[in-house]
Amino acid sequence: MTQDAKETFSLPTPATPATPATPAALAAKVRTLAPTATRSMQRVAETVAGDPAGCAALTVTGLAIRTGTSEATVVRTARLLGYTGYRDLRLALAGLAAQQQSGRSPALTTDIAVDDSLADVVAKLAYDEQQTLADTAAALDTGQLEAAVTAAAGARRIDVYGVGASGLVAQDLTQKLLRIGRIAHAHSDTHLAVTTAVQLASGDLAVAITHSGSTRDVVEPLRVAFERGATTVAITGRPQSAVTQYADHVLTTSTARESELRPAAMSSRTSQLLVVDCLFVGVAQRTYPTAAPALAASYEALAHRHR
Repeated sequence: MTQDAKETFSLPTPATPATPATPAALAAKVRTLAPTATRSMQRVAETVAGDPAGCAALTVTGLAIRTGTSEATVVRTARLLGYTGYRDLRLALAGLAAQQQSGRSPALTTDIAVDDSLADVVAKLAYDEQQTLADTAAALDTGQLEAAVTAAAGARRIDVYGVGASGLVAQDLTQKLLRIGRIAHAHSDTHLAVTTAVQLASGDLAVAITHSGSTRDVVEPLRVAFERGATTVAITGRPQSAVTQYADHVLTTSTARESELRPAAMSSRTSQLLVVDCLFVGVAQRTYPTAAPALAASYEALAHRHR
């Protein structure tokens, strides 16, 4: 697949909805995937997320009229969210509406204003972080996570790529892995990342962390690692972005709505940290006989520095 083809919006193949997604997973998916959709599909997705009860009561024609779109757009949006058609989406919306009516607190307005008190800032950020973590947990594909854990637990070497805020998350993951005896390196310099990616092969693992999924400094080394035969993992908030073209496994993160005083990097970092923590704990569980002694040894080696 060419880069141009990858950047053209396309719908994922929907899974058979024998077991519809939970309301929490649906809400998380709407927030995560809406930015990758067309404008008309964004209107449908945002309307669905904002008023699940009202939308659950509408036919496909009714929702198309309400959003100023077409029936085809409504059906395409349902497919984007993982359903075979509008009927299954409508059932999930009814479940979400029932949950909200059962006592769940309504969403807070978390936009931070210049004149907000620090108490308000703390409350809004805390709520935003909680929502981001809940969305990420609800939308995280545990099958993909399981495969990534398996690859990391058996890898000869693990290289992690990330720049900016994602670079800090890459360092966090590698430091954890090193403490349980895994050979891991974080790379934020593109030249070094590509140079080391060339040395990877089957049995190695490369992990790319990028919220946008299109950061060239992260996509390029993952491409090289992929072409060299290494197992590759992408941690991204855009599951249909360029980086996933070179990923054997994709772990999707969520993010809060960006505002003037809260750039996307803040909330994307929070969700990325949750995902890498899940990955690390899974590896530690799989390799416990060697991980536990290694972790104990690292604690002992550093203990005198904390007295």
